[in-house]
Amino acid sequence: MFRHRAEQFHRRLGWDVNVDSCGLETDQYDELNPVYIIAVDNRGFHQGSMRYLPTLGRTMVNEHFLYLTDGVRIESPLIWECTRFCLAPGAPRNTAAKLLAAGGKMMRANGLKHYVGVFDAFAERAYRRAGAAPTVISEKTTSTGKIGVGLWEFTDPTYDKLLEVANYSRTEMDLFYEVSCRPISDEKLPSIKSAKAS
Repeated sequence: MFRHRAEQFHRRLGWDVNVDSCGLETDQYDELNPVYIIAVDNRGFHQGSMRYLPTLGRTMVNEHFLYLTDGVRIESPLIWECTRFCLAPGAPRNTAAKLLAAGGKMMRANGLKHYVGVFDAFAERAYRRAGAAPTVISEKTTSTGKIGVGLWEFTDPTYDKLLEVANYSRTEMDLFYEVSCRPISDEKLPSIKSAKAS
């Protein structure tokens, strides 16, 4: 995941991000125990991923992108931030739908109402193709292109459309979520929780 983040954000999009000597892209928000949704293939290799943090804590939208909301902070127990949407090179066309459907399932399971995220033109196209375009709050043009901030709300029709594109039934997504988010004993608890959609 972190290697593909470096490939997408640093090498392909030219963002000013930190890539370590092992070729991994990480930032300070990866140290805050976020939830990751990760799509993998049948061999367990990364196809795509997203990162989630509650907006009542530290988030990129409130610390680095306030200029997009004219200084208005987005903070609510019912809104989480989604960042680092990443697709692996050669990922299947329905990978974005898999990730977004899994995000919709996580939202429903935890009583969340919206996700907020900052996106560029590449990510926005991927969201629209998958059938889950955000409600755009604000957009600005920068030296590297258009950047926006928006909210996602997963209504029943949107969720069902994502599942259709991802080629999953509701029962299958429920099972993926149950297996991925099952509580584990403290001695096996990783530093980062992850929810996998394969």
